[in-house]
Amino acid sequence: MSSRNPLTGSSRHHHSLGGHHTRREFLRRGALVAGAGFAAPWALDLSGLASASGSSDPDDYRALVCLFMYGGNDTYDTFIPNDTASYQAYASARGEIARDANSIVGIDPIGGFSGAGTFGFAPELSALKTLFDNGDAAVVSNVGTLVRPLDKTSWLTESNRPPQLFSHNDQQSFWQASSPEGATTGWGGRISDLALDDNGANSSFTSISVAGNAVLMNGRDAFQYQVSPTGVTQLDTSRYRYDVQPGIREVMELADAGAYGASYVSLSRRALGAAETLSGAVATANEQYDFSPYFDVASPNVALARTAGQLRMVAQLIAAGRDTLGLKRQVFFVAMGGFDNHSGLVAEHRPLLGAIDGSLAGFHEAMRSIGAHNDVTSFTASDFGRTLAGNGDGSDHGWGANHIVVGGSVAGRRVYGDVPEVADNGPDDVGRGRLLPSIAVDQYASTLARWMGAESSDLPEILPNINNHDTDDLGFMTDAEPPTVDPPTVETDVIAKPATALQRATRVSQN
Repeated sequence: MSSRNPLTGSSRHHHSLGGHHTRREFLRRGALVAGAGFAAPWALDLSGLASASGSSDPDDYRALVCLFMYGGNDTYDTFIPNDTASYQAYASARGEIARDANSIVGIDPIGGFSGAGTFGFAPELSALKTLFDNGDAAVVSNVGTLVRPLDKTSWLTESNRPPQLFSHNDQQSFWQASSPEGATTGWGGRISDLALDDNGANSSFTSISVAGNAVLMNGRDAFQYQVSPTGVTQLDTSRYRYDVQPGIREVMELADAGAYGASYVSLSRRALGAAETLSGAVATANEQYDFSPYFDVASPNVALARTAGQLRMVAQLIAAGRDTLGLKRQVFFVAMGGFDNHSGLVAEHRPLLGAIDGSLAGFHEAMRSIGAHNDVTSFTASDFGRTLAGNGDGSDHGWGANHIVVGGSVAGRRVYGDVPEVADNGPDDVGRGRLLPSIAVDQYASTLARWMGAESSDLPEILPNINNHDTDDLGFMTDAEPPTVDPPTVETDVIAKPATALQRATRVSQN
């Protein structure tokens, strides 16, 4: 195992975005233009520039996988209050979209619940509930966008509110980048920035999206390499009668006069090589591993088929990155749509939950099958939660929401954070049951960044608001040993906190 921490040992620290349009910057930005399809029809995902394989050390590999739920997931239909008082308040406020009490799947978290009540899983989350019971999943309660901690008094005086609350575009951006719409880098990409040097010649595959462009995945140096759920896009010459690939390559590599022309030629040549490199590594992974049993890509639940297809591609990319390309750290992005259910919530939302359940649980088992379940952590994210109060057969834009984290290094079978009171205009909401977050997205993200190896000094670069909060480690990530799932005692399970990321990084460097 390498004695160097792949994040904290990196020399890439960029404290300014700068404004100089250098040739180097042209190469970086040009990759994004190619990725948008302006350069050529086959250039959708040719933003990577790697050209050689690295040496692999599978014991020194970690990856994050974000499942983003576009539209605003309804946390009250996902994790349902089930103590008597909370359920009665929930049912009264929700009306016709309320779950039947008998359908809620109760959980028994280590250390119990803190806060105002208890909740259970939606019945569509049966596989994730099993992972929770087995200690491979945890729930983080009432997470949302915050610039700094905010209480009800500050809310009422309009102090320290995040900008553009309840706006889809702005809150998606704030979740992914700690800044409203218009941000150019996100915290996933900024984590990737710190890993580029240690990922070596193939560092362009550090940040990969399987769901199109997402600001989360862009760093200052790391740019997202985009692939499709069906594979790595390469130069497609199948539409032509003759083999035109050599001619196309020759045209692309003509040496125009001037630095920018030469830079574009270099970009094109290396982009084509990158696609070939990654495609070859994925082919090798598919020869070595059979992921098909874990992903129901033919499901009649269209959302499940699509999400399973994305996560199957991530599984292939992880095997390729770890085993063939010699990568140490990677960040992946997959996404689902359809969560903005102002109407038709019962018919529309519950199949989406089934898709989350089947795809995330299948992905975790796929990682287990290749011995990577302790090295890969998946987590959910969304624009915002939704209102407790129903509007008939749907719900409206909210704020705080519960999220789930899955992986062998998760300190699982626990609920992190306080359970808010279920009430319309109660102490924990800002109207109609819109939850006032008690945990900031920055804290959720910094806990994941620490597990990836980021030091405290790195965190303000990754999450610019993190120093406004009292902790940057919520404790839901731990070492790779399977977490204890026996019934807790107060002295050991409630008070004891899992190892911090600094302790984990030290242990990695000593192995």
